[in-house]
Amino acid sequence: MPSFLPSELLTKDRHKILLGAVGPRPIALVSTIDEYGTPNLSPYSFFNIFSSNPPTLIFSPARRVRDNTTKDTLHNAMREKEVVVNVVNYDLVQQVNLSSAEYDSHVDEFIKSGLTKVPSEVIAPPRVLESPVSLECLVKDVVSLGEEGGAGNLVICEIQKIHCADDVISDEGGLDQHALDLVGRLGKNWWVRASGDALFTVASPQIGIGVDQIPLSIRNSTILTGNDLGLLGGATMLPNDEAIEQKKNDFDIRRLMLNYAEGIERREALHEVAKKLLENGLVQEAWKVLLIDKSAR
Repeated sequence: MPSFLPSELLTKDRHKILLGAVGPRPIALVSTIDEYGTPNLSPYSFFNIFSSNPPTLIFSPARRVRDNTTKDTLHNAMREKEVVVNVVNYDLVQQVNLSSAEYDSHVDEFIKSGLTKVPSEVIAPPRVLESPVSLECLVKDVVSLGEEGGAGNLVICEIQKIHCADDVISDEGGLDQHALDLVGRLGKNWWVRASGDALFTVASPQIGIGVDQIPLSIRNSTILTGNDLGLLGGATMLPNDEAIEQKKNDFDIRRLMLNYAEGIERREALHEVAKKLLENGLVQEAWKVLLIDKSAR
């Protein structure tokens, strides 16, 4: 397994590894204005929400690795203390990508990208009409992480107003993740689309028995994955002996026990059955099957 000391890597190589490893990263399409009121628009994937009370986001316009120059967004944010962070969905990908080109400071990327300016309500920089969610922000602080190429500049922003498109509001309140159709950045030129089969839900855990309490013959299974063990460890109690004995009467289990003598082959066959039950969310049923194997008790 290759390992690296960051100090021994060239900045460009360290940059590639870190950006490839940490992702998907959400994208902030940041609109600002300069001292003359000229809008600037540029995307940043060093970005996230860090607090809901106070509502705070941070994005980072890093110094360019190539020549250690800084970006117009950073200059504008430091001087004007106002930004709009526009969320990026799949329909905006190519226009957002175009806005990331290094146009001269006096060029309005709204015009170059074809995105539509909409006046903000609390601050001066405009927001992007096509964005499903726009966040008007005041810049509370800018923290420089260094003076060399690749160094970040944390722009800490407090959200003043949230604008959401009608079609992304869910019936239960909040936002509909399918309707949002968000995208994120990976390493190199790779992006990812958060929709369709890429989306799944994970229930909030209860205080379960934990993986450490799973019998070794199950924990060391060659069939069950870490995800399977996580589900088993989330159980708050194990089935009793009576429930396990009743499970042996299931037709498929009876046939399995006739086909395999007690030992490794039977254990693996039971693990295969349990795995399918776990895939369907039937954790207690999976436990009953697993505990039929005497080595697990």
